[in-house]
Amino acid sequence: MGFADEAKFYVGAGKGGNGCVSFRREKFVPRGGPNGGDGGKGGDVYLVADPGLHSLIDFRFRSHFKAESGQGGQGSDKHGRGGKDCIVPVPLGSIIRDAETGQVLVDLTEPEQRFLVAKGGQGGLGNRHFASSTNRAPRQSTPGREGEERWLVVELKLLADAGLVGLPNAGKSTLLSRLSAATPKIADYPFTTLEPQLGVLHFRHAEPCVLADIPGLIEGAHQGIGLGHQFLRHIERTAILIHVVDAGGEGDKALQDYQVLLEELAAYNEELRRRPQLIVLNKIDLIEPERLKEQEQVFARFGVPVLAISALDGTGLDALKEEIRAMLARTQTEEPA
Repeated sequence: MGFADEAKFYVGAGKGGNGCVSFRREKFVPRGGPNGGDGGKGGDVYLVADPGLHSLIDFRFRSHFKAESGQGGQGSDKHGRGGKDCIVPVPLGSIIRDAETGQVLVDLTEPEQRFLVAKGGQGGLGNRHFASSTNRAPRQSTPGREGEERWLVVELKLLADAGLVGLPNAGKSTLLSRLSAATPKIADYPFTTLEPQLGVLHFRHAEPCVLADIPGLIEGAHQGIGLGHQFLRHIERTAILIHVVDAGGEGDKALQDYQVLLEELAAYNEELRRRPQLIVLNKIDLIEPERLKEQEQVFARFGVPVLAISALDGTGLDALKEEIRAMLARTQTEEPA
């Protein structure tokens, strides 16, 4: 698979360089004093949020990150060179935890945001620091200190403006491909989408937004059934939720599907119920106009905006884009509770 949303990795800062024992030896300067330089500081390890990354797949091939150690001090009061820092890029939306304690260290949500996870060791002191009136020729120095090291866990929650949620074969992937330039796998069997997909929706007179196609949920997803449990975490980052419902089913299947979605989202995180939502009745090309009108009346009772579309032939997509733009504009202007 080309997507990973959790990984464990090791970081180790560099060791400080050792201090130097040296004495000044120059012509016509008898009994030159100590001039041993200090060791260089060990390199630090930083995590940096990289907007160009959308998965933790790289951690499958490399799980150890080590900064360079500092160089030892030299004579003539020359300090050792500091070790180079180690920069570990992670995707936006990464939550970093200590692997041993589980404590959350940082939530990287801003582009190029940096966080120091392991501090390099201090360099040792040269013998010039130990000179005194009673010890004019000290042969003492200190070693460099070890750098910090730890195991970390990184968990990725994708950052998106709107999340497409729905049961398998509701048409989310087709809809994402019609609203953006994304090219998710599309087929007529369940679970064609095995990893979250991102796409950018452009508007005529507004900033573009990021859409996330969350892999199909099923009943019991919050308990680890199906694929939903693995990817439910990504819904938490979205500003609005777009429920994609297959309106082409028989009887009240569309209503039952929507109720399953509501129950699974609430069981995972009750706050998701209060998130701005939109119901999209998809596949209207498969039903009669009278049947569609009945569906719209049923879903109107939930007090949530309802739009009827066909992702396959493009019916209703312009109205859907405008509704998404308006909803995002409202979420940006509303005061936080």
